[in-house]
Order: sequence, then C-alpha cells, then structure tokens
Amino acid sequence: MNNQNSDLQNIISFVKELEHLKNTLRTAWTKDKRQESVAEHSWRLAIFSLVLEDHFLNMDFNKIIRMCLIHDLGEAYEGDTPAILNINKQEKLQQESQSISKLTASLSENTRNKIFELWEEYNKGETEEAKLVKALDKMETIIQHNQGYTPLDFNHEFNVTYGKEFLLHNPIIKTLRNYIENETKNKIKQRDLT
Repeated sequence: MNNQNSDLQNIISFVKELEHLKNTLRTAWTKDKRQESVAEHSWRLAIFSLVLEDHFLNMDFNKIIRMCLIHDLGEAYEGDTPAILNINKQEKLQQESQSISKLTASLSENTRNKIFELWEEYNKGETEEAKLVKALDKMETIIQHNQGYTPLDFNHEFNVTYGKEFLLHNPIIKTLRNYIENETKNKIKQRDLT
C-alpha cells in the first residue's frame, strides 16, 4: 500500500505541475481580447477531434484524443513559439523533450514512457493518427485567429498556407480546411476595408 500511496502522491504532483500549461500563453486571443493558454488550445483540439470520430472510423480515437492532450506538454516551461517565426525545429523538439522529462519526472517510468512515446509519434507525424492531430492542431489555431481578437499587424495571410502540408489525402479534412480558409480570407477582406 505504501508504494501505491507514493505513486498517487506523485500523480498529484504531476497534475499540479500541469498548471504551467494554464499559465503559458499562446499568440492567439479570445473574442474578449484575453490571450489563450496552451491548456485551452489543447482542450479545444481534443474536443475538435472527439466530434470528428464518426468521420474517421478506421482510426484509434483513444490515441488521437490522448495525443491532442499531450502534444504541447513540452511548452510548459519554455512557452509557445509562434509558427510564423520559423525557428529551428530540431532545437525546439530537443527543448520540448527536456521539458516533458522535467514535467513528468514524478510519474512512474511506465507512465512517462507512454507520454513520451505518444509525443514522439505526434512529432514524427508518420501514423494516420498523428497526421490527423497535426492537421486539426493547425486548423484549431487558425479557427482561433479567425474567431478571436487579432492585433492590427497580425499576418492573416500566413494562415492561408499554414499547416497545408498536413491536409492528408482526405476529403473531410480538405473540406474543413476550405471552410476555415474562406473564413481567413473574409477576415483579410474585412481588415483591408478598415
């Protein structure tokens, strides 16, 4: 019983450490001009994937939802880097890997390995599940940019092409992306009229 109690206390320590993701802000704002957190983005991404399950019956949605929830754990300490900055991806992955190791340090080796393997699968982007999560991740970000407040100098044109390499060869994803892209183009037109 002593090992179990210790393990449970370590889980609580991990959950407390996750607060960093609530406090880590992204470069996206809500309609109310409040900057969104990494945790909010990951939560909405997980719900986005959940409601698409009936359109992708051949995929493992348990894995997909878990992947959505952990895909940005590496931003807990270093923060979110805007995609438009086009930073060195290998350095970013190494930094995020170290953050995940620190974040999950209190967990059992088995649990740490499960989280890390899922995070690696997402970042490699080779499985159908990882490709879907990457596509939805980019789309959720663009939806937030379209829906929320953006500064006057915000580059909506970047969003027209952002993440297109993750579209898969899937008509559902392409249709969703087209809807979102049309919203982006309308946002650009509205901005240009003011």
